[in-house]
Amino acid sequence: MNPNKALWEKGDFTQIAATMRESGEQLVANLNITRDLHVLDLGCGDGTTAIPEAKLGATVLGVDIARNLVEAGNRRAKAEGLTNCTFQEGDATDLQELEDQSFDLVVSIFGAMFAPKPFEVAKEMVRMTRPGGRIIMGNWIPGDPTLVAQILRISSAYTPPPPEGFISPMLWGVESHVTERFEKAGVSKDNITFLKDTFTFNAPYSPSEFVQAFKNYYGPTMNAFEAAEKNGKALELQRELEDLFASQNKSIDPNLTSVDAMFLRVTVIR
Repeated sequence: MNPNKALWEKGDFTQIAATMRESGEQLVANLNITRDLHVLDLGCGDGTTAIPEAKLGATVLGVDIARNLVEAGNRRAKAEGLTNCTFQEGDATDLQELEDQSFDLVVSIFGAMFAPKPFEVAKEMVRMTRPGGRIIMGNWIPGDPTLVAQILRISSAYTPPPPEGFISPMLWGVESHVTERFEKAGVSKDNITFLKDTFTFNAPYSPSEFVQAFKNYYGPTMNAFEAAEKNGKALELQRELEDLFASQNKSIDPNLTSVDAMFLRVTVIR
């Protein structure tokens, strides 16, 4: 199986996505979405941004590599009565089943950044965007002190080194790398802009329970715990993550978790 597909079908990311709904809606509210837009939401998960896009009247196609998340997205759209939102499986590095210049807006929030072959990802996003259309990406920032970058940093210390030729997804959070990738895909540097933004995870349970959710449902963290278990370091990993979540929790209620994560918002004009 495609290793990326296996990673995101592992566990149940919908459990993490449930804590991302509010910020997903706020982000979409600032994208100037109108009823006449055709939107591709790439690496969409179960619809954290795709569902709000459709609620604003756009015609939305959500594409994700994980079958379980596509199925969950279609269930959510059906439950919401959204006939203008559908989900299908697809690989962000090769979307030849989708026509050139067929979308007004391509959105990928913490999705396409995890696909391998980043230059192919940029090329595909540009290919599918009509002239004058937009590409919006949300990408985690390497070395950032906030939650997600730190989860990935801590987890990586407990996992075996990546295979030769591996390109870190976190490079999508570095402006120079993003610019190089889109320039290679034919976009002028002047048509690429960046903004640092904040995404908030809100969970109706304690920080330690939130760590358990990542341990049980989030592929990269699941892999880290499996590797740590083999090395007798699972408790050490658990403590590091619990300290991280507790220290970054903004909630004054110990039974609730609200944690900010900084990300790089990329806007590309085709």
